[in-house]
Amino acid sequence: MVADVTDENSSANTFTCRICGGTVRQWFDFGPQPISNAFHHPGDAVAGIRYDLVVGICESCTMVQQRHECPRESMFRPDYPYRASGSALMRKHFEQVAERLLMTELTGPDPLVVEIGSNDGVMLRTIRAAGVRHLGVDPSRDAAEVAAAEGIRVRVDFFEQSTAASIRAAEGPADVVFSANTFSHVPYVDGVLRGVAELLAPAGVFVFEDRYLGDIVANSSFDQLYDEHFYLFAARSVREMVARFGLELVDVEHLDVHGGSLRYSVARAGARAPSPAVRDLLEQENRQGLAELSTYEEFAARIEAIRYDLVALLQRLRADGKRVVGYGATSRSATVTNYCGIGPDLVPFVCDSTPEKQGRLSPGSGIPVRPQEEFSRPYPDYALLFAWNHAEEIMSNEREFSEQGGRWIRYVPTVRVL
Repeated sequence: MVADVTDENSSANTFTCRICGGTVRQWFDFGPQPISNAFHHPGDAVAGIRYDLVVGICESCTMVQQRHECPRESMFRPDYPYRASGSALMRKHFEQVAERLLMTELTGPDPLVVEIGSNDGVMLRTIRAAGVRHLGVDPSRDAAEVAAAEGIRVRVDFFEQSTAASIRAAEGPADVVFSANTFSHVPYVDGVLRGVAELLAPAGVFVFEDRYLGDIVANSSFDQLYDEHFYLFAARSVREMVARFGLELVDVEHLDVHGGSLRYSVARAGARAPSPAVRDLLEQENRQGLAELSTYEEFAARIEAIRYDLVALLQRLRADGKRVVGYGATSRSATVTNYCGIGPDLVPFVCDSTPEKQGRLSPGSGIPVRPQEEFSRPYPDYALLFAWNHAEEIMSNEREFSEQGGRWIRYVPTVRVL
């Protein structure tokens, strides 16, 4: 059920880079992990799929990547449950993204924007309302149907070179190709970048957002590593990657969303002058040691400490008769619960506002997912905040929990009770 990307040059602690063919040095093994978004009913086939979550860094291009590849059809199923519109914070973020593109890149005659991984159309709603030509590409039927119901044009498909060629033949070249929290999901990144090069207009731009490796290391947010995040991007590794396809990194912008993200702007080589922000961030990454194996070995030690401290805290609370409930049935929670061995004995259920996840079991751990309303019936003593990247929004919405004596448990960057 799982593809192994090793070859005859691989060993127990090395494997071949999917970007440049160089040697990748392994720095952590999370052990067998489930499909992170496989929230399931008992007995569903997807519940039994496991893969070894092993991660390393390439000695040549410095791309941080996983060793094993999950089949894309297993991860991005027709009933894929994630909905980008579920958070007010993210709705506002994508409205701002669309407004910015409309003011900067989509100002010519009859412009076209194509979004890779458009999900429920949260970004394209603003584009459609402005009357600008658009097309979302997403393999998940249910999410695409939500977008289509709002008048957004969507193609249910995976994006690769053949997809891009078909779109260009029907629509013409794209002024903008956009992707948010999707590009890093794709092991076959060569097919995507060939597609981008195929589809972009001569002066067009590929804009994509993804979790930023620098923030992940600095904040010890190890749960950003799961099946969908095959790569963890940084400016240096992205620059090396896109150059192999006649493209150039021309701008970067740090974002606060998802615990720290980066917005990358990529154009055809020589079409735009790189901004000073690219040079500045490359220098910052050198100071942080993002190309050094020792940086990740230190990160690995922090991951092990978090597991020990979190499990010890939950076991102590159980022994004291305290009730702990999870908050946010996130993809990331699969890494936390399965690596740490947290099940219903320590966290009886997790509350989530996504209807597609409610009434199901969490991947691997089997922790039941209940509606958000269950959180206050009655309030628990403690809430384990899996959705820590939305902490401010969540804690504001759940003020009564804290006012009645409830305590939040955080595990990034360290385990602590708030």
